[in-house]
Amino acid sequence: MPSKLWQLLPCLGKVGRDADIESSYYKNLSKLLEELIASCDGTSHPVHCYSADDLIRATNNFHPSCIVRKGSDCTMFRGFLNDRSIIIAKYSTGLKNEAGVRSRAIRDIVISIQMSNHENVLKLLGCCLEFPVPALVLENAAKGVLEGDGSLRGDNEDESLSLPWKTRLRIAKKLASAVTYLHTALPRPIIHRDLKPQCIFLDNDYVPKLCDFSLSITIPPMESDVEDAVRGTLGYLDPAYIRSGRISEKTDVFSFGVLLLVLLTGRSAFWLDAMNIEDYTVTDYVKSRAYQLQAIVDPQILEEVGGNEQVEQQLHDFLELALSCTQDGIEGRPYMGDVARELVQIDESILPS
Repeated sequence: MPSKLWQLLPCLGKVGRDADIESSYYKNLSKLLEELIASCDGTSHPVHCYSADDLIRATNNFHPSCIVRKGSDCTMFRGFLNDRSIIIAKYSTGLKNEAGVRSRAIRDIVISIQMSNHENVLKLLGCCLEFPVPALVLENAAKGVLEGDGSLRGDNEDESLSLPWKTRLRIAKKLASAVTYLHTALPRPIIHRDLKPQCIFLDNDYVPKLCDFSLSITIPPMESDVEDAVRGTLGYLDPAYIRSGRISEKTDVFSFGVLLLVLLTGRSAFWLDAMNIEDYTVTDYVKSRAYQLQAIVDPQILEEVGGNEQVEQQLHDFLELALSCTQDGIEGRPYMGDVARELVQIDESILPS
């Protein structure tokens, strides 16, 4: 083991308080070090280890009132620890594939470590290895996580807050920067594989923070794609990936394009049409309206724009970019770096008055 890797976990020699905690701790530590050695090229990344008691105390024993995001395998809680507000990602355990869930949690930790220096990623503060499946401790993002339709949840559980067009455009621009970094700035390209609004938190200034790298996969050296079982979220899954089982950078580009359409239309990526009893996606919704801007764009955006021709051109360019990302064939899709540059140009097409 390269000597630098011993600095990865300051808690390397820690011993649990009882046999179950100790067993979980060393089982998780072994798997985490294995993943870090494979992924970090021997680079030193100090990570703080929290105890299970720390996280239980921070969340009032993971009380439901602390939940900020609930997924099938991972629930995220807001807590308070050492005089700061934090978010804890706790992976579920049970009779189902514990080893598989553990691998996802550790993958999330490893990629979060490598991405934590990017301003548009939810920063990893540390982890807890004392649960059967490791938990992540992350910085807090005060505004919370995006809903499926790109809105924010209000103070009332049944209330949603629609975001202004400028905020939606900034979210897209900054998120594109984070995904481009994931694809190009690390030792090997990493594909997120599950880009969606529920992976985007907003801080007090509405700056987006990408999270949840549990389904991420690394492209092997000298290869442009990798084969794996189809995983992801309905509505965001790349049809080329579904057909072939091959994952590439263009897999994330498709999901990102769907996310752009969600931000533009204010609609979820996938829903059930109660009238026709058939599945419906936001891409189908756009196509069925013949790509007509006035029929596609969220009415709240249109009301906000109020016929401003410059902003309408922004909306048109944004739609064209989304459509190029969601082409059925991967060859015609841009790379994330191109998407990020185009979004910067769209954002800067209207100069401050």
